[in-house]
Order: sequence, then C-alpha cells, then structure tokens
Amino acid sequence: MRRDLIATAVISSALTLVAVTATTAATQKKTVKLENAKVRVTEVVYEPGQPRERYIRPTDQVIVFLDDSRYERIDSKTGEKTIRERKSGEVIWHDKGEDAPILTNLGKKAYRSLTIELLK
Repeated sequence: MRRDLIATAVISSALTLVAVTATTAATQKKTVKLENAKVRVTEVVYEPGQPRERYIRPTDQVIVFLDDSRYERIDSKTGEKTIRERKSGEVIWHDKGEDAPILTNLGKKAYRSLTIELLK
C-alpha cells in the first residue's frame, strides 16, 4: 500500500513537471547562440499574449531587442502594470540578482531579443 502511494506520488510529480516544462516551452522559444566560460548569448522569442514568468536574474545581463516590441510589465513587489515599447537595436542592462518581472507581449506578432549573460 505504501509503495503504491509513493509510486503514485512520483508519477504525479513527473507528469506535473512535464506539463510545466511544456507550457514554458510553448510560451518562449530560447536558442543558445554562443556559450563559453565568460558569456552566454541566448535568442528569446516572445509570442503574442504569452507571459514570461518572473525570475531572479542569475547573472549581469545585456538585452538587445532585435525587433520592435510592446509589452506589459508587472512589478512583482507592487503589482503595478506598465507598458513598455522598445525599438529594434535598443539595448538595456540588468544587474545580477535583480527581479525579472512578468512580461507579456502585447503585439500581434512575436518579437525577438538577445540576452547576453556575463558569466564571470
């Protein structure tokens, strides 16, 4: 009986992990373009209406917008919603440990950005 309960819990956890991974993969396509001991460059595609989940930035980051974009940003501390617009070629900086809030693409088509993570 206990063994069946443990097996059920393990299977349930695995299925939940697969579902969460599939959902995250469906909302953002990430492709590593370059990675070495000092830097990781990732192209990120933001689909319309799909939120990017909040996270804490693990590295210093340079973000380069490859396409014009319009997105909603939800501040994780205050819940305040703001709309930001970025132009293709625009570059911004984020510090390691900084909150990366929920972002939702408000455009009608996907937009791309490069995330350049400084690893050392």
